Amino acid sequence: MTTAPHRTPLDTVEHAAATPEVQLPYAELGLTPDEYQRVIDILGRRPTASELAMYSVMWSEHCSYKSSKNHLRQFGEKTTEAMKEHLLVGIGENAGVVDIGDGWAVTFKVESHNHPSFVEPYQGAATGVGGIVRDIISMGARPVAVMDQLRFGAIEHPDTARVVHGVVSGVGGYGNSLGLPNIGGEVVFDPSYQGNPLVNALCLGVLRHEDIHLANASGVGNKVVLFGARTGGDGIGGASILASETFDETKPSKRPSVQVGDPFMEKVLIECCLELYAAKVVEGIQDLGAAGISCATSELASNGDGGMFVELDSVLLRDPTLTPGEILMSESQERMMAVVRPDRLDEFLAITARWDVETAVIGEVTDTGRLVIDHHGERIVDVDPRTVAHEGPVYARPYARPSWQDALQADTTEAAGLERPATPDELRATVLRLLASPNLASKAWVTDQYDRFVQGNTKLAQPDDGGVVRVDERTGLGVALATDANGRYAKLDPYAGAQLALAEAHRNVATTGARPLAVTDCLNFGSPEDPDAMWQLVEAIRGLADACQTLEVPVTGGNVSLYNGTGEPGRIDSSIHPTPVVGVLGVLDDVARATGSGWTTPGQAVYLLGTTRAELDGSAWADVVHGHLGGLPPRVDLGAERRLAEILANASRDGLVDAAHDLSDGGLAQALVEASLRHGTGVRVSIDALCERDGVTPFEALLSESTARVLVAVPRSEEVRFQDLCGARGFPLLKLGVTTDDAGQGDPEAGPAVEVEGLFSIPLTEAREAFEGTLPRYFS
Repeated sequence: MTTAPHRTPLDTVEHAAATPEVQLPYAELGLTPDEYQRVIDILGRRPTASELAMYSVMWSEHCSYKSSKNHLRQFGEKTTEAMKEHLLVGIGENAGVVDIGDGWAVTFKVESHNHPSFVEPYQGAATGVGGIVRDIISMGARPVAVMDQLRFGAIEHPDTARVVHGVVSGVGGYGNSLGLPNIGGEVVFDPSYQGNPLVNALCLGVLRHEDIHLANASGVGNKVVLFGARTGGDGIGGASILASETFDETKPSKRPSVQVGDPFMEKVLIECCLELYAAKVVEGIQDLGAAGISCATSELASNGDGGMFVELDSVLLRDPTLTPGEILMSESQERMMAVVRPDRLDEFLAITARWDVETAVIGEVTDTGRLVIDHHGERIVDVDPRTVAHEGPVYARPYARPSWQDALQADTTEAAGLERPATPDELRATVLRLLASPNLASKAWVTDQYDRFVQGNTKLAQPDDGGVVRVDERTGLGVALATDANGRYAKLDPYAGAQLALAEAHRNVATTGARPLAVTDCLNFGSPEDPDAMWQLVEAIRGLADACQTLEVPVTGGNVSLYNGTGEPGRIDSSIHPTPVVGVLGVLDDVARATGSGWTTPGQAVYLLGTTRAELDGSAWADVVHGHLGGLPPRVDLGAERRLAEILANASRDGLVDAAHDLSDGGLAQALVEASLRHGTGVRVSIDALCERDGVTPFEALLSESTARVLVAVPRSEEVRFQDLCGARGFPLLKLGVTTDDAGQGDPEAGPAVEVEGLFSIPLTEAREAFEGTLPRYFS
């Protein structure tokens, strides 16, 4: 005779009301005493264990934005009517949607998976990609490309290789398995990220206007359907709680298991969802990411016009020992929740069966205005869903300019007396040293592990300034994407640093010939409970919102990642460098006209657009040569950035430029070398006129990181038209030289070179050895 397995008595709503004295472990789940008391006040009783699980994950920093919500409102408040012209879906949904013309729309968003990627780099990064892809699926779109922004600790640190290998393999393994091209991003090494690496993933999706789907549960009697992978014990409270407090060895509850991804299941889920949309059998849909079923049920019900009833024992499990609270908190991957009309349910189930996707009807939409969940016939949750999903605590965290900020800004490269290269030989050696430094060297070791051209719609990808993907094969309509950030700049001035990140991404999109249209952001900062880090976050949000308004590009959505710090609060090194990652999306009428970032043809004129100032604070030179960070970042000139973007879009459309490369880290010298190495075509320039016009030294001309500058290659036949284009907009323009296929002053046998007349010549063979050898030396 067999006996039934022992089942721990359920903590039901009735039991909770009768036992107010029972203390639940709210602190282990990340709630403060005040927050726990607030839950009691909302419910009029103590919560059940399952209700506590829901509130804890949904009120976590990662899910509720309780420290940043007050400030993030600026993105909406500063969005003008002109900025809304192309905006179909804005902030508040799973991802923003932008109209790109001809009935086509694109949806895109960037999110973080930072803390899980330190604990378990491969799965942390892989499930970060999977999660952002599901956000795009849930909007009704087909995912067509991904990008990633990666920040690691010092390249020579013994733990960095562990994180790098795992993260890069996770990003590539998941994205490649999905058949999604990885078209851009950044890889940065800095000691400030040693214990808090950043893994920010972006996904782009394509859809027709009429295919947009939103996350809401409306229509009394409509069925709630959970489909995809089964629910397991991996990632219980994973991203939601793990990302909501600083790592602390004394709090093991903050180190839950990291989610485990299955990209092949996700690939099937993508195709299944697209067929469900085509059949028009979905009324509302939500992906299951952070907070799992807790999030999907509460957000769908809260966004709808009624309530929801769920039978939790109908959820298909991988682990039958999971408690109801664990089922609600589990962040198992590759799951979706849909709202389906009863008369379309059989058709829905037939489609999921055809794709061999496991499906369970777990509840229905009600008119009660409550989210009610039963387990084996006993009531374990009875809440107002808005109190879970949208009415959590909102904090006005104290913030103040750090006590060390003034001294940091006063410590300029001049004040520090940093020695500058004085001779041509010293300049040459400095350029090569920067070229081989980890943050300026080729990232091919990383990007070669990603498929950039799968699906056949990629026009441009790494190492070009921006990624370009074709949307419509018939017309050539396409979009460009770029993501950028500079934590060193943001450390010096977070307001300007956020604007500089936007300006660079905006410029990189413009170099492809696209018209910038919209923004997504991922704001990576330290603990909001540290007034220093909170001030950095507030300033960055304010700077980004102001800059978006000036450039007339709306923020469509994004993510905030806090608690990225392990140091003692109040110190200059308490947190990571504040890192506001900004993604910009632009539109090209015909991707065939997109402009790459490297010289392709000898004999073309090379022009510098923009003005160079002596701006070396926070520069790559100060970092690589002197290990110095201080002063003020380069000046932001958003008016110049906007005019520059207009020039580049017109020049690309009219065939006036064959290549365009922005100037950023490493300045003019780095841009000249990168543009030459891209296709093996050299360049010969003179900077005498530049030094005279802008009042800078050769060193400053070559290594300053002034903004709103771009190098372009112009066919000789188009020089007059291009000059007229720039002149009509009053934009500074200077002819520097010409693209070449010879060695200039170098060894005639050496082939093409980068030559700066009167100063130095670097054969591309030598430049390539420096540029491409760094990352393989550390990680291969």
